[in-house]
Order: sequence, then C-alpha cells, then structure tokens
Amino acid sequence: MKKDTRLILAIDETDADKAVSIAESVTGSIDAIKINWPLVLSAGPEMITRLSRISDVICDFKVADIPNTVKLIVENSVSRGACAVIVHAFPGSDSMRMAVDTAASMGASIYAVTEMSHPGGMEFTAPNAEALARVGVECGAKGFIAPATRPDRIAAIRAIIGDREILSPGVGAQGGSAASAIRAGADYVIAGRAIYNAEDPRAAAEAISEDARSGL
Repeated sequence: MKKDTRLILAIDETDADKAVSIAESVTGSIDAIKINWPLVLSAGPEMITRLSRISDVICDFKVADIPNTVKLIVENSVSRGACAVIVHAFPGSDSMRMAVDTAASMGASIYAVTEMSHPGGMEFTAPNAEALARVGVECGAKGFIAPATRPDRIAAIRAIIGDREILSPGVGAQGGSAASAIRAGADYVIAGRAIYNAEDPRAAAEAISEDARSGL
C-alpha cells in the first residue's frame, strides 16, 4: 500500500455505482479504499474486485471467529482483490495467527483492531487495547487500528507495536483530527462520511490529506 497522501477513504455508501464514482473521483488523493459490510451486503462481494481496479482495497470485516471461519473469510476477501483484511484480536492468538498466515500465503496483510473510535469503544476495547496489540504483534499482524478520536491511545499502541503500521479511523464525522492522529504516531488516517457525503469529494479528500501530512 502506497504512503503518499496518508489518507484511506472509507466507503460505507450502499449504492454500487455511486461508490465507484466516488472512488474514481478521489484517485490520486487517497492511498487506499476501505470497505465494510454495508457496501458488500448491498452491492455484492464483486465490489471488492471493482474497487481494486481503482485503488488498493482493505476489507474492514472486523473478523471475529474461530480459526477456520477466519481462514475462509480472509481467503475469499483476498481472492476477490483485497490487499488487506481487518480482524478483531479478541478471539485469541489461534484465530489471529490463522488470519495472518492465510493472508501472507496470498500476498496480503492483516490489520488488527485494538480500540474502536466511537464512544462505546471506551467500554470494552480501550481497557484491553494494549493486550490486543500484543496478541497482534506476537502473531505477525502488519498493523493495527487505533482511534483518531483519542490520539493519546494511538501513542499508547505505538509504544507496544514498534514500527508496525497504525491506521486511525474517526477523522471527520466522528470529530478526529488527521494532523493530531499522525502526530500521535498513526501512519494513515481513515475518513468516510466527510468525503463521500461532501459536495466535492476530491476537495474534501485533499483537505484531509493536507491536514494529515501537516502532522508529519
């Protein structure tokens, strides 16, 4: 995944053609596209392939299951064009290791969730974020998800994971600052509604990218 703009676009749009149009409009202003269940369930898994022709695609499926199920989800995601899959670390090291090994065998990567960006993330994921990060490190995850809405938590995760990557969601609609997240140790920020609901998605993406790079 390139590291030019430091911005990953989260497309939670449910209209397939609109999602593709938005992705095409911001080409060059983002480093990757993150898709989640809303788009895949409404437009079908072929959206992974369609969008992968435009940019690197990260499947944010937050996989949390037994190892065999994790293996099947990762295999299907990567075979359709995903360069990475986001998984939860809390199912344990056997599931995490299966995710990492399966992705690696197909030339892809795994990002592990440490702490979610919404207020509810402070209830269960935040108190266990450091332990979840350690599981990911031990199992070989390429990187981690840490909240742009709480930059201090990004710094805490960075102290545990060393030079592995951090992707930080919550910029824009959730109130997180791109520059603050990057200064705290994030490699990329993730923004969705602030871009795909904007009157000019490309201009919105460029503004967030500029803010992110100002934190370097």
